[in-house]
Amino acid sequence: MSFPLLRVNNLSVAFSTYGRTSRVLHNVSLDVPARSQVALVGESGSGKTVTMKAIMGLLRQPPARILGGEIYYDGADLLTMPDKERLRLRGTAMSMVFQDPMSSLNPVFTIGDQMGTILKYADKRLGRSRSTKERMARVHQVLDQVRMRDPERISRSYPIELSGGMRQRVLIAMALLSEPQLLIADEPGTALDVTTQAQILKLLKDLVEERGLALLMITHNLGVVRETSNYVYVMNKGIIVEHGETTGIFETPRDPYTQSLINAVPRLTGGMRFGAEVAP
Repeated sequence: MSFPLLRVNNLSVAFSTYGRTSRVLHNVSLDVPARSQVALVGESGSGKTVTMKAIMGLLRQPPARILGGEIYYDGADLLTMPDKERLRLRGTAMSMVFQDPMSSLNPVFTIGDQMGTILKYADKRLGRSRSTKERMARVHQVLDQVRMRDPERISRSYPIELSGGMRQRVLIAMALLSEPQLLIADEPGTALDVTTQAQILKLLKDLVEERGLALLMITHNLGVVRETSNYVYVMNKGIIVEHGETTGIFETPRDPYTQSLINAVPRLTGGMRFGAEVAP
């Protein structure tokens, strides 16, 4: 059987709280081929982040419970894999860029300390050994790759000393430290101004193309989808309602929910692309 780099097949997840069980994912299936750029898009509460956490093995069980389905990475089923092996993959072959850089960075440690610790544990999982000096050289190298000026100064800085855009670049650098094959980006740049967000998205796209990574972009922003992805999955209430090439989804969306997402994007000319027109 031929597999893409990541395959989610009929994944169903439920949460149990106060004696009640609520199903939040319903037979979700999606593929992320190697060297591809895929988006999972939907409004807040649609199930995007739960899907991402299930892929990364970050769901707390309980209250979460995987009811059924399969998650394959490079042909191996993550749900039946021993915990130690899955942890190794999560720290090396698969990495994640979180959406809120301020809450994702520890305010009492320097950037260099935090990145060095991540690299130390990634090396341990891979059975590699580096000196502190070698690890710091790698930290500086990756900070330079994410277009950070003066990496040595940045590594000595605390998160509070950096701007929002710089902190987001640091998170991307952290995700790239172990040279992963799959990068999952959860709403990167959401808390940033439009200009800085555009710079972050361009940086992500450039890095993915330069390194030949697979990117799974989790977002509610259709503008982000157009900038970063060539294939789109649209999620509503825990169900994949439509998927296809990005151009096709934007030009001829079939599902009413997809049409409503596109209509929700502000247009300079006013009106709606699909459904009843409104006055400009």
